[in-house]
Amino acid sequence: MRDRVIRDEIHRDILVPASHASIIDTKEFQRLRSIQQLSTCEYVFPAATHNRFAHSLGAYYLAKEVTAHINEVHPNLLNESDAELIHLAALLHDIGHPPYSHLLETPEVYATYHSHEHWGRLMLESDETEIGIAVQKVLGRDRLYRLFAIMDGASEYEGVPIPAFMKEIVSSQLDVDRMDYMVRDQANTGAQIGGFDIARVIRALRVGDDGHFFVKLWGLPAIEAYLVTRYHMYHQVYFHKVNMLTQSYLVRMLSRARNLAEQGKLELSKQLELMLVEEELTAVGYATLNDSHVKVILPEWANHEDNILSQYATRLLSRRDFHKSLRIDSLTTEMSDTIIERVKEMVQEAGYDPEIEVISSKISKLGYKPYVQGILLEDGSDAAEKSSLIRSLSQPFERALIFVPDAIRDDVEAKVREWIMPSQTSLSNYSNSTE
Repeated sequence: MRDRVIRDEIHRDILVPASHASIIDTKEFQRLRSIQQLSTCEYVFPAATHNRFAHSLGAYYLAKEVTAHINEVHPNLLNESDAELIHLAALLHDIGHPPYSHLLETPEVYATYHSHEHWGRLMLESDETEIGIAVQKVLGRDRLYRLFAIMDGASEYEGVPIPAFMKEIVSSQLDVDRMDYMVRDQANTGAQIGGFDIARVIRALRVGDDGHFFVKLWGLPAIEAYLVTRYHMYHQVYFHKVNMLTQSYLVRMLSRARNLAEQGKLELSKQLELMLVEEELTAVGYATLNDSHVKVILPEWANHEDNILSQYATRLLSRRDFHKSLRIDSLTTEMSDTIIERVKEMVQEAGYDPEIEVISSKISKLGYKPYVQGILLEDGSDAAEKSSLIRSLSQPFERALIFVPDAIRDDVEAKVREWIMPSQTSLSNYSNSTE
C-alpha cells in the first residue's frame, strides 16, 4: 500500500502514510461514510449531510498540524511515536459512533447499550474486526494501550508519563475535534456566523512547565472568535427547534419499533434486530450498523398498521404534518415539568392522543467554564479574566421546547402563557392550581 493524499473540502490536501491508510481502508472505518455528522439536521439545513468519515479525517489533519507546531516551538518535547498516537487518537475518536451519531446513543434504542467510546474500544482491541487487526499491526498491543491511555486522559502508562497536552489535543475546550466539526458544520449547513481562524489558534498554543497548553496573549482574539462560533453553532444549528423535533421523531419511532418487535408484532431486518433487540450485541455486529438501515425501512413503516409507528415514519419520510413548538422563549425546564401534564390533558380534550401528539425536548448547554475546563493564557490567567466577551459566554443555557399539533398550537400556547404569567422563573407554587 502506498502513501496517499486525500482532498478535503475544508483542509484541502490531507497527507496519509500507507500505514494509516491501511486503517482508513477497513470496513469499520469506511462505515463512518454512512453515519451523518449531524443526524437529522438535514431536515433544517438540506446540505447538512456530511459524515463522520470526513470529520474524522479533518480531526486527524488538525492533530498533525498541532503536533508539527509543537515540534517547532518546543523541539524534542514530543517524540515521533507519541505524535503518531495523537494522530491516530484523533482519527479514531468517533469510530464507535452508532447510526445517526449521538442521537441514537441511548438505551431507548439499543438493547445492548454502551457509550460510543466503549464500542470504539471494543472494536479497536478486537481480533475479529478489520480495524482491530489493522491498528494492532501498525501499533502492536503495547502502543495500542498507550493510545487508549491518551484517549482516557491518563497521566502515564506502564510508568511512562503522558503529558497533559497530549490528551488536550484530542479532548479539551480547545481540541481538534471541536475545531474541525465547527468549521465543517458551518460550511455544510450554510450558517453565516463569522467563524474563526484555526491556523491562528494553533499558532498561539504553547506547552507550560506543568505539561498543559496555554495561549499566547496575542492569540486571545482568535480564542474569542472560536468560542463565539461555538456559542452560535449551538443556538442556531444544533439546538434548532426542527432539529430537536426530528430527533425526537426518530428516537420515538425506533423505540416503538423495538416495543412492537418484542411483542411479536413487527418483523425486523437483521441489522435492526441487532440494534433494537439483541441483548448480547458484539463489536462485530455493532460495526455493521449505519444510517441506511433506518432510512431504507421508513416507507414500509409509514404504511404499518400500528398508528404510532406509521405516524413517526411518515413525518420523517415526507416532512409533512410536523408538530409546532410553543412560541415561548422564556419556557424553562422547570416550567415544562410543571405544566406538561396539563398540556397533555388539553391536547387529549381536543381529540388527540397526548402520548403521540405532545413532545417535549430539553436544551441544556454548560457555558464556558473558567479554570476547571478553561483556556489558560501565558500569564496564568483564564481567558475569561482578560475578555468580557468570553465572560459573557460563561452562563449556562437552558430552555424547554413543547411541541403540539399545528391545529391547536395557538390555543395551547395561550393557555400556557396564562399558566406561567404569575412567575416567569418558577411554577412551584402553581403546580397544584386549577384553571
